[in-house]
Amino acid sequence: MVQPFTKLCCPLNCGSALVLDGKTWRCENGHSFDVAKQGYVNLLPVQNKRSKDPGDSKAMVQARAEFLASGFYQPLAEALTRVVLQQQPKSILDAGCGEGYYLRQILDAAQTSGLNIDLVALDISKWAVQAAARSDKRATWLVASNNQIPIAAGSIDALLCVFGFPVEAEFARVLAPNGRLIMVDPAENHLIELKQVIYTDVKAKPYQLPITGASWQLTSEQRVTFTVTLPSNQAVRDLLVMTPHLYRASSEGRSRAEALSELTVTVDVWLREFVNCD
Repeated sequence: MVQPFTKLCCPLNCGSALVLDGKTWRCENGHSFDVAKQGYVNLLPVQNKRSKDPGDSKAMVQARAEFLASGFYQPLAEALTRVVLQQQPKSILDAGCGEGYYLRQILDAAQTSGLNIDLVALDISKWAVQAAARSDKRATWLVASNNQIPIAAGSIDALLCVFGFPVEAEFARVLAPNGRLIMVDPAENHLIELKQVIYTDVKAKPYQLPITGASWQLTSEQRVTFTVTLPSNQAVRDLLVMTPHLYRASSEGRSRAEALSELTVTVDVWLREFVNCD
């Protein structure tokens, strides 16, 4: 059975366990956090925000949702699902879940296999978490930061970080003994064709591991590479808007991409598993 995760901690300085009371999460020190109508809870205190509206914008979330719903990254979702479920984890955290595309596919496969899993997902973007919570009620959805994960120590068997920002100390804290950190990161040729359109000089991305702490051990690594054809101007625009290249490219580069009626791109990523040996 797939069900929401309940081992949450107060994001304020007390760090006490949170208990769900109706539609409100409460700690023993009187702090309370209401579940929003969409089904998520905001555990990102104002004092921990670096901007008024951190994370992906509403436009970025919508573009990513439409792009992924078209199935362009389906081979990646299937490869990730196989890796995540191969050891039948009892609890999963998606740290940087976005609008929930990858986690929904993992949940579907887990239910089909009859696995018992507790699910929790977080993102710093309230727009992403709102979209994720609206579309699926099987997980506990949190607005929160990887810098301060409001989850009990040692409570997660499989931690996902898909195109995200790892915080090694926090990841190690929440992982159970022998828990796995599963990461997806761009490889050398990821979206190379889009880069060639928007940049005048495309530099090769060197091979490097996304985490560097001596306590982490790389236990498996595979390169997932395939090509997809974006058949419309809207699909090309959605891809541009959902990536950091929207802000890195010049206005001329963005204009060149936005003028395309179709584009074939290479999806080229590393899918890796780590364990923490401390």
